[in-house]
Amino acid sequence: MTENPLRRSDRTTTDLLVYLLVLSRPRFWLYLAGPVAVGVAYGASSVGELFTPVTVGLFVYFLVPANVFLYGINDIYDREIDLENPKKEGRERRYRGEPIVPILVTLTAAAGVASLAVLPTAAWPWMVVFLTLGAAYSAPPARLKTTPLLDSLSNGLYVAPGAAAYAAVAGAQPPAAALAGAWLWAMGMHTFSAVPDIEPDRAAGIRTTATALGEARTYLYCGLCWLGAAVGFALVDPRLGTIMLVYPALIAVVALTSVGVSRAYWWFPAINTVVGALLTMGALHLLVYG
Repeated sequence: MTENPLRRSDRTTTDLLVYLLVLSRPRFWLYLAGPVAVGVAYGASSVGELFTPVTVGLFVYFLVPANVFLYGINDIYDREIDLENPKKEGRERRYRGEPIVPILVTLTAAAGVASLAVLPTAAWPWMVVFLTLGAAYSAPPARLKTTPLLDSLSNGLYVAPGAAAYAAVAGAQPPAAALAGAWLWAMGMHTFSAVPDIEPDRAAGIRTTATALGEARTYLYCGLCWLGAAVGFALVDPRLGTIMLVYPALIAVVALTSVGVSRAYWWFPAINTVVGALLTMGALHLLVYG
């Protein structure tokens, strides 16, 4: 067995930092931090509200610490499952019991709880939603990721950063239609990302929405979620709904062509970044030009 470089007595600070960087999934950082930017842009009533200690603090927390919290818990409790997961051979790395990981998970969770002291009360429920679902998704006794449908529903946790940011800036909750649309988007995104894991999860005896439906029906499920997301956003603004139609279009491409899901899976961080940027720029245009 290859020796773990983080257990050697001569391990370096660079080894540790590289490992933690990989653990936090840099390709997915904007899945949590991006919604903060969108929430701030739509919640602000003036340019001066865009950059405040609270908005910057939320962005910084959800950019890296929140990802260490979320993926650290995932890796700790998926340690045995990940032995069969081919995704851990390349862009991701297997957790092998490094003691620094549970320490950092605890610290980043504590930082989220501590943020309640400075956040407006309107944002409190969303920080609680993120921390609660972020833990319950991977950790027992709930371990929502092993229960079909609940694994998908619980991934609304990715909506929480944007909702918290909106509420912190606006002092009120986001529109219900936008929340519903965003939640459905997150459900579809999560379930699509589980398609490459169908065989490893089945081999490990793990039940998910994707393993229960199978690949073809999972594509249909994701497409319906993303169509629902487009409808939800269209109720807020038809232009938003039009942008969100890119997702059902993309799932159709994957389902009906020879594009491999394992390849397409890695497109989505870039696609989500572009969509998030369009949503944010639209809000900023309205804020500046009316």
